[in-house]
Amino acid sequence: MEKVIVIGSGFSSLSASCYLAKAGYEVEIFEKNSTVGGRARQLTKNGFTFDIGPSWYWMPDIFDKFFADFGKKTSDYYQLDKLSPAYKIFFEDDVLTVGDCMDKICDEFERLEKGSGIHLKRFIAQAQENYDIAINKVVLRPGLSPLELVTKETVLRVDQFFKTISQEVRKRFKNPKLVSTLEFPVLFLGAKPSNTPSFYSFMNFADFGLGTWHPKGGMYEIIKAMKNLAEELGVKIHVDSPITKIIVSDKEVLGVRSQGKNHLADYVVSGADYHHSETLLDEKDRQYSEEYWEKKTYAPSSLLFYVGFDKKLENIEHHNLFFDTDFEKHAREIYDEPQWPSEPLFYANFPSITDASMAPKACETGFFLVPIAPGLEDTPQLRQQYFDVVMDRFEKRTQQLVKESIIFKESFCVNDFVEQYNSYKGNAYGLANTLRQTAFLRPNLKSSKVKNLFFTGQLTVPGPGVPPALISGKLVSDLITKNSKR
Repeated sequence: MEKVIVIGSGFSSLSASCYLAKAGYEVEIFEKNSTVGGRARQLTKNGFTFDIGPSWYWMPDIFDKFFADFGKKTSDYYQLDKLSPAYKIFFEDDVLTVGDCMDKICDEFERLEKGSGIHLKRFIAQAQENYDIAINKVVLRPGLSPLELVTKETVLRVDQFFKTISQEVRKRFKNPKLVSTLEFPVLFLGAKPSNTPSFYSFMNFADFGLGTWHPKGGMYEIIKAMKNLAEELGVKIHVDSPITKIIVSDKEVLGVRSQGKNHLADYVVSGADYHHSETLLDEKDRQYSEEYWEKKTYAPSSLLFYVGFDKKLENIEHHNLFFDTDFEKHAREIYDEPQWPSEPLFYANFPSITDASMAPKACETGFFLVPIAPGLEDTPQLRQQYFDVVMDRFEKRTQQLVKESIIFKESFCVNDFVEQYNSYKGNAYGLANTLRQTAFLRPNLKSSKVKNLFFTGQLTVPGPGVPPALISGKLVSDLITKNSKR
């Protein structure tokens, strides 16, 4: 039986491991941290439960397809609830509520801009077509050739790769609040809306059409489900096992070194940070230079706070976006002139509002995220300064006092992304999905220098986000199966 070693245990690594084990390979995972999950680990403290990383459950169909490939259902592992409303957006002088169906969302758009409801329905109908093409055609291709992007459907929509989300949205909607609401989902793809191809409007369908969901117990329930599935399929998982070397001889991978021991394998798949993975190779075996990585456009990093409150909070939902400052200015300070934002937008998540299991009785679990440029200086003083800014604005916009109710707070920022995930420049979401970094223009799933060495995750195909990570694991497993000596 041929053996595969997988480096890392995030979504893409677990996905690849499951598919490879199902295909008949012997699979072992080596994870540097003490628990599986990569960026999607969990923090539990004083009865509070926090998802350290991803906190939005979008595109439920992708998760359903993943488990269905193994004869399972998501409900075999976790309970999924649709959030109603999906989320709230706080502006300086108003609050926009995104409901759990198109009719409610259209009503809210009409409240802010007469006649916008019909424009929204047309925009989302086109976004749904794009979603179907993207998910069922484009993203299921391994990014080996430009021809993969050429399908009957994409040829008819070629202009959408050269127009931007920003242009498409602003053509239809004039109210700046509606513009920000429609431009926000592509921030998950890691680029400014003015740099993201309009084809990616499929994210708006994921948002408004498919809705926002919550796995009871938090996003870590998906990791636990995938770990259980992997182990049922025979995958062996080693935690506290950092890889110090990918072993290569005569341009062919032989295995990995961990804790001073060599572990041999026929194939190695790295789901760790791609740049870091290449530093585990001798320079002659690396595909990409330091200059290459330096020139790439990265999705943001994040300043995160995990806060336990000793009371229930008011005037908020499970997911909340605070767009009460200049959206475009903050985007410039991430992408164009990287610096700590002067007036940051931020996101606040309170899973205990819909899921009592995530906080002690009469308490609230709070997760706050400020998107920032990767590679910034990260000090305790800066973290505290931004925490104070976020709390002041949060109190003002939600009209309540909360600072005195804080039991504890933990933070996570650039230095932690580097230290815990070997993340290049401390990025949180991988490589941005700009036109020049789409599909075959991203770092390859398959090494061009070392035989039987592969990569998966958010720095390769198809891109940032949890559903793409699941797909990335499937794509790399398909490449290995086709490449197999058997």
